[in-house]
Amino acid sequence: EVHLVESGGGLVQAGGTLRLSCAASGFPFDDYGIGWFRKAPGKEREWVSCRSIRDGRTTYADSVKGRFTISSDNAKNTVYLQLNSLKPEDTAAYYCAAGRAGICGYLSGSYWDGYDYKGQGTQVTVSS
Repeated sequence: EVHLVESGGGLVQAGGTLRLSCAASGFPFDDYGIGWFRKAPGKEREWVSCRSIRDGRTTYADSVKGRFTISSDNAKNTVYLQLNSLKPEDTAAYYCAAGRAGICGYLSGSYWDGYDYKGQGTQVTVSS
């Protein structure tokens, strides 16, 4: 059974930091790419970042480039999203998703429907 479990969300002041985790199980982690998306109330779902597990290739949305960093611990089947210099507009539910190898190379990994598995999300709230 496939599991993608996000954690690490919370309430933080503007300028603060958080580290989100996405723990994966039930599929060959090394053969997949992991994407992060976010969804704020009243807004469209927004792609944030993607990481190809086997080759470490990463991509970022312009809105988070230079502030967020995606990384992975392959021994733990876990992908992290480090959120720095947070802004109130970063407030959203953050979701990780797993797609077959190459997912990050298609539209930089922003195609939601291309992912095979999705997590339940973790809430990030940034106060001003």
